[in-house]
Amino acid sequence: MKTHVKKGDTVIVITGDNKGAQGTVLQVLPAKGRVLVEGVNMIKKAVKPSQQNQNGGHIEKEAPIAISNVKLADAPKKEKKAPAKKKATAKKK
Repeated sequence: MKTHVKKGDTVIVITGDNKGAQGTVLQVLPAKGRVLVEGVNMIKKAVKPSQQNQNGGHIEKEAPIAISNVKLADAPKKEKKAPAKKKATAKKK
C-alpha cells in the first residue's frame, strides 16, 4: 500500500481525540494502514519486572493511529492552473 507519509515526516492529526496534535512519524505500518507519531495517542502499558526493568510497573508509549487521520504539516500548496481555452477553428466547407 502506498502511503502519503514516511518515517521522519512532520505530521498533524486531523481527526480523533488527538486532533490538532503535531509530531514526527516514528514508524509507518502500511499493511495495517497505521502510523506511529511521536507524542501522539499515548497509552499506559503495564509491564512485568524483567532484566532491563527491575521494578516493572506502568510505562507510557505511543499507540498507532490510522494513516488517514494525519496529513503532512509542511505540505506544499498546489497552485491551480487556469482552465485550458479552446482554440477557435475555422469551419471547412
